[in-house]
Amino acid sequence: PWANVEGRILPETYFYTKAMKDVDLIERAAKALDTELQQAWSQKDENLPLKNAQEALILASIIEKETGYAPERATISGVFVNRLNRKMRLQTDPTIIYGIGSKYDGNIRKSDLRRPTPYNTYTIFGLPPTPIAFASKEAIAASVNPAVTSALYFVAKGGGQHHFSESLQEHNAAVRKYILNK
Repeated sequence: PWANVEGRILPETYFYTKAMKDVDLIERAAKALDTELQQAWSQKDENLPLKNAQEALILASIIEKETGYAPERATISGVFVNRLNRKMRLQTDPTIIYGIGSKYDGNIRKSDLRRPTPYNTYTIFGLPPTPIAFASKEAIAASVNPAVTSALYFVAKGGGQHHFSESLQEHNAAVRKYILNK
């Protein structure tokens, strides 16, 4: 029953005994996720474009992969919520990488951006069908209570931090500055 646990357990430290079965530990982590997710969903922002707690978990998994800088989680969530509300594609690289799977070699090519997979948020609207990673409590909280922002775009600027932009023009300038070094 646990063939695919991607995103279905809460990544925490769990104590166990030598006699404990691995499946018991996984079931405990899955229950911890369900508890955390239901608690967060019960305290969600009322204006979310998410239908249910499962969609919040999917969004949280994307947030988890998008930032290593904890203070930005809610802002990243706010950008994604803005894009969902405007019926824009999320266009987030971690979903491309997840869709490529084991064939990912460290580079995302233009052909990858165009290749349709259920996870390619450059080609699909809305969320992918399942989580793409294990989501922390903090990412789950950010998914249901995003920061209020007018930003629609972000680009990595190094050190795990991002530059947030309200317009495509500003975003393209940030891409040139931080990614293309022009």
